Amino acid sequence: MKIDNIREYKSKDLDNIMEIWVNTNIEAHNFIDENYWRNNFDMVKEMMPSAELYVFDEDGEIKGFVGLMENYIAGIFVKGNNKSKGIGKSLLDFIKEKREELNLSVYEKNTRAIEFYKREGFVVVDKNIEEDNDEVEFLMSWSK
Repeated sequence: MKIDNIREYKSKDLDNIMEIWVNTNIEAHNFIDENYWRNNFDMVKEMMPSAELYVFDEDGEIKGFVGLMENYIAGIFVKGNNKSKGIGKSLLDFIKEKREELNLSVYEKNTRAIEFYKREGFVVVDKNIEEDNDEVEFLMSWSK
């Protein structure tokens, strides 16, 4: 994957990235009622532009994005059938170039994401319970 496909978020991208956000969360977190994501949609849409966002844009189509808040990765999201094609890794590599260290939270049941982050050098540093849905979350960290 090419870093050339990654660019800063533009306000016109919001509807596309929110569609990716909700669909990816429902798909990746089948252990959480999908209404949890739908009920948080408007709040997240309002907050999204205040994050540092980068999109993976290929021929005018947004195929994924990453959201950062300081050194915290709020999420890496890849659209539907574009998974396992290096887009998530490209987005992660891109932000690793911009930071000395990164942190994120991932649900314990999201084993695919945990394995991805471990493969990319992240380690589990803490574990807690997400108050909104009582799911176990791992706090993972990476540093150069």
